[in-house]
Amino acid sequence: MKQLVIASLRANAGKTSLIVGLAEYLKRPVGYMKPFGDRLLYSKKRLWDYDAALMSNLYAIDRNPEHMSIGFDHAKIRYMFTGDSLRAQLAEMADIMGRGTDLLMVECGRSISYGSSVGLDPLSIARALKTPLVLVASGGDEDIIDDIMFLHERVDLDGIELAGLIINGVHAVENFRELYLPEIEKLGIKVLGTVPHRIELGYYSLRFLADRLFAKVLTCERNLDRIVKHIFIGAMAGDTALQKPFFRKSDKLIITGGDRTDMILAAIASNSAGILLTNNILPPANILARVEESGVPMLLANTDTNEAARRIAGLQPLITMDDRERIELLREIVAAHIDVPAITG
Repeated sequence: MKQLVIASLRANAGKTSLIVGLAEYLKRPVGYMKPFGDRLLYSKKRLWDYDAALMSNLYAIDRNPEHMSIGFDHAKIRYMFTGDSLRAQLAEMADIMGRGTDLLMVECGRSISYGSSVGLDPLSIARALKTPLVLVASGGDEDIIDDIMFLHERVDLDGIELAGLIINGVHAVENFRELYLPEIEKLGIKVLGTVPHRIELGYYSLRFLADRLFAKVLTCERNLDRIVKHIFIGAMAGDTALQKPFFRKSDKLIITGGDRTDMILAAIASNSAGILLTNNILPPANILARVEESGVPMLLANTDTNEAARRIAGLQPLITMDDRERIELLREIVAAHIDVPAITG
């Protein structure tokens, strides 16, 4: 069984998406663990890591997602484990999670430093498991180069096999390869792939939005897989909104109050992807019926409009098990842009 520790230099670099794409490409039994959970998911009165639950559901991994993580809280881990007992726990978890698989992927926390105070940062995990480390770099071109130079000059990689680096989300791939790849290769760091930015991976479904906002689904639950690409706050009159070119986009979400029947009717007249009502205000029954008939999903949140917009702006468009189009796109990205044999051996 091959093992890999997969980590990122910065937060939100796309580790989980690349892991999903790799698993889809390999189409072989894979194992997964995330020792230090950092995306807390409370479900069925238990604490799981979101990414662990996703991998368990996507690939029918016969392991409890609860057992794919050692913990979520620095203080609790510090209290429960010493250095030796933590390393023993990591080794035992890797043995269990890797049984019957061709590849065990060990995903680390949000950045290269996350978990360092409790011995669960990527470098400590790679050393403890004696497992090759794959790093993901993302961001602007200069951010990526700064991170790589810092890694090379300031980070102690003694005792670690650095399998290589995946550069993710690059807006101008050819330009990056021409300007920066020679500089990176001079450092002796193997580049396993340069992945282009894909705007589709930044979108999310109405189902994901409802889950993250704890919103109630009022209409058309069957259409919650619609993708949201644009946000429109319905503060103006409905007739005025209908005259705006932007409002005619069919892949938009309208955020408005339940008492704004003019805006709700304008939303369904322009074939919106969905409607989010705020302040926990329900529209009249006849309006609910018209929205249901239109096929547009309508959600109800208990926050005001500004707070709802703020929360949506801060959402990370995480992969869900229903995102088959995005999951297939991730497989295609891995196939086209990543040297998989160099990663898997």
